[in-house]
Amino acid sequence: MSNRFDIDLLSNRLIRAVEWARDFEGVSDVPIALFGASTGAAAAITAAAKLGNLITAVVSRGGRPDLAPSALPKLRSPTLLIVGAKDTEVEGLNRAAMQKMTCENQISIIPGATHLFEEGRSLEVVAGLAAGWFLRYFTLATHDRARAERGKSPSEGAQHPS
Repeated sequence: MSNRFDIDLLSNRLIRAVEWARDFEGVSDVPIALFGASTGAAAAITAAAKLGNLITAVVSRGGRPDLAPSALPKLRSPTLLIVGAKDTEVEGLNRAAMQKMTCENQISIIPGATHLFEEGRSLEVVAGLAAGWFLRYFTLATHDRARAERGKSPSEGAQHPS
């Protein structure tokens, strides 16, 4: 239970998981995004900052980005912070963290929701926002990759049998 506040341990596990997944054929070119809730959001932000351009996007749900202070200015992945409107303390921590970020970032406040988003359809709203954020940046990453491929000469972009 004490590991939930060990942001370095959690972020390093996340980094290893991303690196492990990238070793599989067919996955090395797939955009990767990270989603974290509560203290897991600090781990996702720290991992994304360390992995740089490898992470396409980050979503934090009721997260504690303030627990990753040194990672915030290094983060390059577009980051969506989702907070419940009734979770005013965490909203303040997220707004302060946004001021330290240099990447594209946005905050979405879910009306009527508390920290765990148990009210009504709050989690469905979170899921929709996260999916939209990921889709937006996965689509941009795919277009950027295709544009880069088109810019290569035929010999650079083609794989020839040996």
